[in-house]
Amino acid sequence: MKTLHPVTKGLHGRLIVPGDKSISHRAVMIGALSDGPTEISHFLTGDDCESTINAFRALGVQIEQDGERVLVHGKGISGLKKPTHPLAMGNSGTTTRLMMGILAGTNFTSELIGDQSLQRRPMERVSIPLQMFGGEVVLSPHGTLPAKVIGHQLHHANYQMTVASAQVKSALIFAALQADGPSTIIEKLPTRDHTEIMLRQFGADIKTVDHQRIIVRPQPHLRGQAVEVPGDVSSAAFFLVAGAIIPHSDITLEHVNLNPTRTGIIRVLQKMGARIVVEEVPSAGEPLGNIRIMTSELSPIEIGAADIPSVIDELPLVALLAACAGGQSKITGAQELRVKETDRIKTVVTELRKFGVTVTELADGMIIEGRQEWAEETVKLDSYGDHRIGMMDVIASLKAHQEMLLANDQAINVSYPGFFADLSLLGGKTK
Repeated sequence: MKTLHPVTKGLHGRLIVPGDKSISHRAVMIGALSDGPTEISHFLTGDDCESTINAFRALGVQIEQDGERVLVHGKGISGLKKPTHPLAMGNSGTTTRLMMGILAGTNFTSELIGDQSLQRRPMERVSIPLQMFGGEVVLSPHGTLPAKVIGHQLHHANYQMTVASAQVKSALIFAALQADGPSTIIEKLPTRDHTEIMLRQFGADIKTVDHQRIIVRPQPHLRGQAVEVPGDVSSAAFFLVAGAIIPHSDITLEHVNLNPTRTGIIRVLQKMGARIVVEEVPSAGEPLGNIRIMTSELSPIEIGAADIPSVIDELPLVALLAACAGGQSKITGAQELRVKETDRIKTVVTELRKFGVTVTELADGMIIEGRQEWAEETVKLDSYGDHRIGMMDVIASLKAHQEMLLANDQAINVSYPGFFADLSLLGGKTK
């Protein structure tokens, strides 16, 4: 149980947030499938990314790690070895879904297992489209883990996606790389494109047409690269929101990933009238920048289905911003939140109500009656084992009028092990 203290004098300072989780996962995966060494710097050392490293070690790939520096000794796209035991995915949906696409084209069978939370998350969204490429994934009767991936030669396909998911898209791209001819994957809505960007860096022939049509030519000769992982905008988002809602705050976050498929939270803040300044810095890879955020008077906002993909991980924070804005905000088209680490619609509504915020739960979102001053109804908060809900609670507690208690705070280690230390650098107190 973590004790959380309100902040009265604001948050101040500069911070370099941890490496991007999505890019850290993909750097290990693509490095393992390439020939020669891949050197990764500013790697995210959270539990999810460690699950990816451990999975590839179990597949016969030598990986050396020294804190945020990782060296992957790639074995080529056909160099993976049959594991001697089930591959443990921990809590990582990204590892699980992308590995299905990678393992579908091997010449052996693998089993994937996960923790209790991951075992509740839907996996048919990957296993069914993989069938179009000849992939074979056997799931539990509930369409969840454990999964058996029966690897064999894949064939090319043209596939129209039915869900807007970067994880599903990436799994299909990895399958298409191992197919017998060019494939086309058409997205329902544009989603984060880290897989495409990094595969091109390593030598793959992937083209994106009209933002949603991805053409993949198979059997590339991937070569190991040096990858500097930019700061994770999803981690930065917690402090961007804190800077906007906590009085007397002025925070600068340095070297944050500004990939336009990931910066939905910045656009939301701008639309709500936040005092935010984005300064781009030179980068050889994905776009980077420094972001300054100051205490702001926020206006209500409406978020719909077209906005969701670029802000999917930050929607709990959008709800928190709305709870601090003057007036009614509405989030719809976010039914994807129902199948995250928790049912994030239900858990966000539950936690915000503890602060005295009026929230109406919808099937695909919520309606929030925002106001600057809250009246807490209880001091007992809960992450429910979901890292993003836990961090949302911590940021909200900074605005409270009394100490709050957070249960299951250890879930935050999944994506941001240094979260409380970084918060203290800016003036936040916990114990």
